[in-house]
Amino acid sequence: MKNIFIEYPKCSTCKKAKKWLEENNIDFLERNIITETPTIKELTEWIEKSNQNIKKWFNTSGLKYKELKLKDKLETMTDKEKIQLLASDGMLIKRPILISDKGIYIGFKEDMWKEVL
Repeated sequence: MKNIFIEYPKCSTCKKAKKWLEENNIDFLERNIITETPTIKELTEWIEKSNQNIKKWFNTSGLKYKELKLKDKLETMTDKEKIQLLASDGMLIKRPILISDKGIYIGFKEDMWKEVL
């Protein structure tokens, strides 16, 4: 399976992660989180496989997250509602996302990526 790198091209962390992948000769398919927002089906599968709490998938520092006052609202939402919300707007999703045959990783943590890639 080829690695899938899901990014927002203007995001500085995404740029750093992409540069790291390229410098380490790691093959990947690029996907823009805005023009190709993950679907409910994809997010459901990825969240389950990532072994991360669904809250970790939210871009808590993003303007949209703050604008919608999600910090308080998430507490009362079901997982299904949270996934529907994430699928409705790529800017709500933490990024970058790396999907590989070794796992699914959200956010760029160089040490972890070195270990698994």
